[in-house]
Amino acid sequence: MKKAIFLLSAIIIFIGCKKSDKTVLILNPSQAILSLPAQNSICTSGTILSASTSSILFTWNASENTDTYNLVIKNLLTSDSTVQNTTQTQASVTLLRNTPYGWYIVSISAKTIATTRSTEWKFYNSGPGVITYAPFPAEITSPTFAQVVSATAGTINLTWKGSVVTPDVIASYDVYLGTNNSPVITASAITNSFLNNVAVAANTTYFWRVVTRDVFGNTSDSGLYQFTVN
Repeated sequence: MKKAIFLLSAIIIFIGCKKSDKTVLILNPSQAILSLPAQNSICTSGTILSASTSSILFTWNASENTDTYNLVIKNLLTSDSTVQNTTQTQASVTLLRNTPYGWYIVSISAKTIATTRSTEWKFYNSGPGVITYAPFPAEITSPTFAQVVSATAGTINLTWKGSVVTPDVIASYDVYLGTNNSPVITASAITNSFLNNVAVAANTTYFWRVVTRDVFGNTSDSGLYQFTVN
């Protein structure tokens, strides 16, 4: 009898141990694929609400392992951002007309704190009386904001990316660089999207921005960035 009880206890302990060894695989949300408004487009499909505002429909493809989405929209003139949370794969948002915007989706799961961000697209919310559209603000690619860089022979390279609604209308770029938050112009009428061999000093923080100019005389400003040379 004692032997039977011992065997029964061993089986229960074994089964209990097997159950405790099981692990639950939690998957991070995948990346949403953007649909509308299209990249670098003039958005004319919105519903006009007033002379200055319209309602724009944003759509994207569903991402796996996702419960909700954050739709993030950035005014590229003011750098102000808004966030709208939804369980759907579309949302209508009231925006200013004659204004460039950037947008992206953050996929969120209730089972993990990890989130996944989509690519970012840019578009113009169209409005009355516009014949030409200013370039989108240049996207700074290197050095990025608050990056710490090493200078080779006391110089670094600055790079950025320009984009426009109408192809081939960017005329040039002006680069501003300095050690305070009001940098002075360092190079003007640059036709490339880079400026190489820029002289810098070690242990110094620099501020810089890029102004994009198109063939119609329209301009846009990247906004102020900073980096530190170690």
